[in-house]
Amino acid sequence: MSSLKTNQMSNFRWVICAMLFFATTVNYMDRQVLSLTWKDFIAPEFHWTDEIYGNITAVFSIFYAVANLFAGKFVDWMGTKKGYFWAIVVWSLGAVMHAGCGWFTMQWEGLNSVEALRAVEAGSVAALTIATVSMYAFLACRCVLALGEAGNFPAAIKVTAEYFPKKDRAFATSIFNAGASVGALAAPATIPLLAKAMGWELAFVIIGVLGFVWAGLWIFIYDKPTKSKHVNEAELTYINQDEDSNNAANSDDEGPAIGFAKCFTFRQTWSFAFGKFMTDGVWWFFLFWAPAYFSDQYGYTSDSPTGIALIFTLYAIVTVLSMFGGYLPKLFVEQKGMNPYQGRMLAMLIFAFFPVLALFAQPLGAYSAWWPAIIIGLVGAGHQAWSANIFSTVSDMFPKTAIATVTGIGAMAGGLGSFLINKCSGSLFTYAAEQGSAFQFLGFEGKPAGYMIIFCVCAVAYLIGWIVMKTLVPKYSPVIVR
Repeated sequence: MSSLKTNQMSNFRWVICAMLFFATTVNYMDRQVLSLTWKDFIAPEFHWTDEIYGNITAVFSIFYAVANLFAGKFVDWMGTKKGYFWAIVVWSLGAVMHAGCGWFTMQWEGLNSVEALRAVEAGSVAALTIATVSMYAFLACRCVLALGEAGNFPAAIKVTAEYFPKKDRAFATSIFNAGASVGALAAPATIPLLAKAMGWELAFVIIGVLGFVWAGLWIFIYDKPTKSKHVNEAELTYINQDEDSNNAANSDDEGPAIGFAKCFTFRQTWSFAFGKFMTDGVWWFFLFWAPAYFSDQYGYTSDSPTGIALIFTLYAIVTVLSMFGGYLPKLFVEQKGMNPYQGRMLAMLIFAFFPVLALFAQPLGAYSAWWPAIIIGLVGAGHQAWSANIFSTVSDMFPKTAIATVTGIGAMAGGLGSFLINKCSGSLFTYAAEQGSAFQFLGFEGKPAGYMIIFCVCAVAYLIGWIVMKTLVPKYSPVIVR
């Protein structure tokens, strides 16, 4: 028990929340380095097409999905302190490894310089070989990155359940989940400039090293609330307000254990998983393809002042607005008397309408590239607000022993959704560009028509997800293990 005995409540839970925020920020910066460098720095060296990049993002997504299936169980077994530590060490190692892909490709092909790679005739057999070898090199690194990153959200959600009462969890989740937006916001302002000044390889190294720094801090800062010297009795009582008097005396009691296979027998698991499957791919599509979109459609490369400003504006909107997403259900609970699940589902319905704006991105883009940037920012804000609440439905209804496992199952489903949208997008964009004016959709031709198709899919994904979730779990129904 904490040695702090003052009547005034300590607030160490917010320090832990800040650590989760910074971990998620680093997570998304590591994930963004490739999307911000491939089009203008990496593709010219390795002769990549949209389809090759689509394959890389798709394989990353599917490997991330599979890894999530086990990452949650790993965190539940290892514990949040060690589980989170190893997750970020592995993904940081994977991030740094990307820097060696160019060297590996040159060694494989017997070339001694980047200039020799670039000089290979486009469309030749040699160019295809270089593209293929480099693709597999990047795929290996992306798989290591995905293996580690799979542990981030299961661990973070479990930590949130340990340090926050139910009514505060969505708000706390929205804060640390905003790290995804801040990471995506910081990335375009730093990574293209690093790549331009120092080479794309060092961009991967510098961002990757940040994770090792966080891991060192985590080992010294984190302990469970009952064991932390920074948490006093008043704060511990606040954290455990949802527990009965017996359990509150020992919050290390995380409830009955639930086997991995048993988790799949609950409709609450399927509700969460389907919601993630329908919506995670939307966020990942914009995360992976937005820089290429502004480069393809409007000619603003990722290292140009306007290109940086567009991406920065997009994620600034996401960051500012998404913070309210976790606070809205708190208002419904405290002012409208709703239970946490009821408040979350109402908030999620509101946020499910934000992505409908994606239908207007392409048409308004004819007037200015700033319109799609603003609209995609609003869509992203809706997603992050949705995400904060859907994660919290797990901690609302499952005992702590199963939170990371169920979160991992849902993240796996989200990864499958991302695999589908990224794989299809890469193939669709390459095909649409080849067909030119022969490929049309809603008044658009060629690649713009391909983007319009994907935007339409994104627009309805959240509403479909919400309807199915509400059908599976129409009201608050905590899991009872007999």
